Amino acid sequence: MMNKVWLITGSSRGLGRSLAESVLEKGDIVVATARKPEQLKDLKTKFGDRILTLKLDVTDPNEVKSVVTEVISQLGRIDVLVNNAGYGFFGAVEEQSEADIRSQIETNLFGVIYVTKEVLPYMRKARSGSILQVSSVGGRGAVPGISAYHAAKFGVEGFSESLAQEILPLGIKLTIIEPGGFATDWAGSSMDYATPISDYAETLGLLKTYLQKNTPPGDPKKAALAMIQVVESENPPLRLALGKDAVELIRRGEKSKSEELEKWLSLSLSTDRDGSLTVFDTDTAKLFK
Repeated sequence: MMNKVWLITGSSRGLGRSLAESVLEKGDIVVATARKPEQLKDLKTKFGDRILTLKLDVTDPNEVKSVVTEVISQLGRIDVLVNNAGYGFFGAVEEQSEADIRSQIETNLFGVIYVTKEVLPYMRKARSGSILQVSSVGGRGAVPGISAYHAAKFGVEGFSESLAQEILPLGIKLTIIEPGGFATDWAGSSMDYATPISDYAETLGLLKTYLQKNTPPGDPKKAALAMIQVVESENPPLRLALGKDAVELIRRGEKSKSEELEKWLSLSLSTDRDGSLTVFDTDTAKLFK
């Protein structure tokens, strides 16, 4: 069988780097992009022509288009797209500047959209392909202190869930990857911190201390192998949580939301027009399967 061509953004460190290395060890071809591709020099030395390293700032649509065009020109196809580039920013909403918030949304959400849109026409033409959108457990529930990050990751979830339904008949598969805490530099060099306001110390302090002083439980190498397994699956999930903490946080969040929905059900149902039909009473209900 022909080796797959993987395009992985944010490959210079963290989960992206672990995935790139694991894919190369598997024997596939990797296009590893990063803002500083020189950080991938060791992988280039080790794997030679099976890795193509390219500079990419995912927030620049023109640069995204240029990189995808170059990949197609050199390799002819993109079989797997992994939107992994991103970073965190810690601070209360009031502590974050407009620039801080915009940077989070641009990198963690619009970067995903830009790259996906550029790759889709080639996958659509081939009637095949796999897309892994690296979201976060923070795309399913929120904690204080990373509101802009949550806003971006919630956006990735909605964008990707809708997209998955659009492309399924075209032979393109999509899975949203939702990691919990992994032993990467996400809370270190990949995390920026706002100048604190003392009034928020109580609500943000506990999480900030945890992020700065604890090593998360997740193993990036094992996460990479799980992501490869998803790509190789005939029927991959729409969402895949990675790590015990992610699973537990999602379980707790879904339980809380379900309980709240039922508690306020009578008020929720009181707002319909008398005798009106809902989408679930019509053929349109199939859209919500």
